[in-house]
Parts: sequence; structure tokens; C-alpha cells
Amino acid sequence: MDICVRELTEKNEHLVLSSFAAFSDSSIGRKIPEEPCSIRTCYQRDRDRIIHCNSFRRLKHKTQVFLSPEGDHYRTRLTHTLEVSQIARTIAVGLRLNESLTEAISLGHDLGHTPFGHAGERALNDVHPGGYRHYEQSVRVCEHLEKGGKGLNLTAEVIDGIKCHTSGVEAQTLEGRIVRLADKTAYINHDIDDSVRAGVMCETDIPLEVRKTLGENKSQRITTVICSAIENSGETISLSPEIAEAVKELRTFMFDRVYTNPYCKSEESKADTMIKQLYHYFAENPEALPNAYEEICFREGADRAACDYIAGMTDRFAVSTFNRLFVPGSWLAY
Repeated sequence: MDICVRELTEKNEHLVLSSFAAFSDSSIGRKIPEEPCSIRTCYQRDRDRIIHCNSFRRLKHKTQVFLSPEGDHYRTRLTHTLEVSQIARTIAVGLRLNESLTEAISLGHDLGHTPFGHAGERALNDVHPGGYRHYEQSVRVCEHLEKGGKGLNLTAEVIDGIKCHTSGVEAQTLEGRIVRLADKTAYINHDIDDSVRAGVMCETDIPLEVRKTLGENKSQRITTVICSAIENSGETISLSPEIAEAVKELRTFMFDRVYTNPYCKSEESKADTMIKQLYHYFAENPEALPNAYEEICFREGADRAACDYIAGMTDRFAVSTFNRLFVPGSWLAY
């Protein structure tokens, strides 16, 4: 190819993007150096690797909030990821930051989530000696578990953004910090939508002052947060004090009404039991693990291999595996 499309894109970034942006040609790089792509920037390449990996496809069968809901329109971990990406990219464009880096972090941020949502995460955290945090597992998926143990070899900026997308230390790039805000914005608002669909609450149950500040529906609330982030961010990602306080109140409301609601969480004890029994079984019987986990078992122990295997399961595969191992099957007499 006579014209290197990637180089043109990198030059355009310096003409168009803010001085606060993470420029593609200034990336720290990958742990294993590679020849650059002639068409895609390093962050576009990372985005594509994430989209095409097995862990990304499995997100479509992993719980977001409601376990095994009856209905076609409840969110899954995959649709949550796509909504985070949409919100984050809109903010990035508004701030003239690197949209491709933002998208790659967004698409990879939940690759390490367990089956059955946070119930599965808590179960593994209880039984695995090293504890379990889904953002750390997402990094592990990208660095060690995908592509037969070789990992995706992503750039340092994408790995950093994935690792720092929740609480604690902020990402080094503004693009990574956008994803943290977008993640919270997405899950609060789509969980309201799903909770209304499930009959758990009505939009009018949201405190009046919160509705006045953020908006009366999902679209208005998301737009309010996006506009506030664009208007109030500079060297860091910020919301106005009024909007930040309203978001905090809305999150508190959701914890009280939905996230700790016994009705919504009625099936979680079963998921907890299932995950823990599967973990103990595979940790005590590592020979039952698929061959792909043999090297992990040898290098890091059966506990680590069992944790990786179960964390990668979809909800339905976890159920079918549990049934195969612990539920008596039909006996056929001949």
C-alpha cells in the first residue's frame, strides 16, 4: 500500500484532538512489540481484537442484574457493554479526546465478569484464596487467557483503562476516566429501565428533585450527564456539583429499591451455591478441567485454574455444568 492510512489518521489526530487526548502515535505500546498495522491505529486494532475474542461473545449470555429473566428486552452483560461504549464515545467526541481508545476500553471493561452478575463475583470472592474482582479478571483475560493463553497483547493504555474502570485509582488517560463515568451512567439508567419492565418500580418513584435535575426518562438523564461532562471537564473528567449530587442520590435510590431488594435478588442464593460448588469441585478435581487450563493449573495451581474456568462461563453453561455434575440424570434400563 503506497499510502499508510494509519499514519494519516495519526496526523489528523494531532490536528483535531484536544491537547489532553491520548494520541495513538504516543502510546506506551504493548508488552510484546508488534509491527504497526498499515490501516488501523494501535487503539483501533485493540478494539477489533476485543470484539473478535471469545470472551466478548460470551457476554451476551451473562446476567446484568436480573437472573434468567423472562423476556427479550432485559439487558445482558453484552448490551450493557455496548451502551457504555455509546455513552463514552459521545463524551469523548464532545471533548475531542481519542474515540478509538475510549471505545476499546469500553468494549473490554467487563470481559472478566462472572456468570450471574455480581452474585457470581461475590461467590468467587468468598471462595478463591486470592479473592475475585472482575476488573482484575478482565485484565487477566486480555493478558493471559484469550487466544489459547497468549492473550490479546493490548496497549498499556487500554489495559490501564480496563483495570481502573470502577472504584479506586483513576485511569491514567482521560479516555479511561470517561469509561468509568459512562459505566456508572449506563448501568444506573438501564437498570431503572429493566426494573420498570419487571414491575419492581415506576419512573415516578425516583425522588422528585432527582427527576427535576436529571430528567424524567432514561434518554433525558443520560443526555444530562453527557452534557455536564462535556461542559465541566478539562484536565480531568468532571460533572457539575449539582449533577454529580443528583447522580449520587439516584444511585443510592437504586441500591435501596433494586440492588438490595429481596424480590429482585430472590434467585441469587441459588447462584451463589452453584458457583461455590462448581469452584470446589474443579479445584479438588483439576483433571476434570478442560485441557486449555492444564498449563494454568501447573503454573498457578488448581485454585487459579478453577477460578478462571468458572469466571468465563455463561449463565446457561454454568447451569448445565452444575446439572451434569450434581443433579442425577435419568437411568435407562435395558
